[in-house]
Amino acid sequence: MSPTADVSVRVAWVDDAPVIAELQLRTWRDVYAGLLPADALPGPEETEHAAAAWRASLGSPRDARNRVLVALERNRVVGFAITSPATDPDSDPVADAELMEFTVDPGERGKGHGSRLLQAAVETMQADRFTRAVLWSVATDDALRGFLTGAGWAADSAHRELDLDGEGTTLVKQVRLHTALS
Repeated sequence: MSPTADVSVRVAWVDDAPVIAELQLRTWRDVYAGLLPADALPGPEETEHAAAAWRASLGSPRDARNRVLVALERNRVVGFAITSPATDPDSDPVADAELMEFTVDPGERGKGHGSRLLQAAVETMQADRFTRAVLWSVATDDALRGFLTGAGWAADSAHRELDLDGEGTTLVKQVRLHTALS
């Protein structure tokens, strides 16, 4: 019998907040590098502020269907996903879920963590009786879009441009992907 890796996915705990915050900010610096000015990207010094926001969110979610899942290797968080009712104007908040964020540590990709995390997120949305899921992806994030299309997601022709600084100088283009949850 060959040894198997100690990997899993579980619901995030409040105690996971600092690790999730650090992973989120570090990954954002990677994903948004080249799209945003360097001074617009969060620095490591912002981790504690982000951790406090995560503690508050994990301790008291806005909706019972807001879920944060973490992918683990042994007891180390290597990814996280946020599921919630979809908030787009053309979405049905009863039937449509949104995968608000899907993050796997860049150094841990290709090890199955993303597949396990995505499967757990889909099962969570199904358990919450959603029938469709959407996710907004940075238009240039070919790796995420390729991963999701390989898992059966597809672009639905919706797109948007986020104005991150409120002045029109820091814009990020996004495309929406969707999948049926049946």
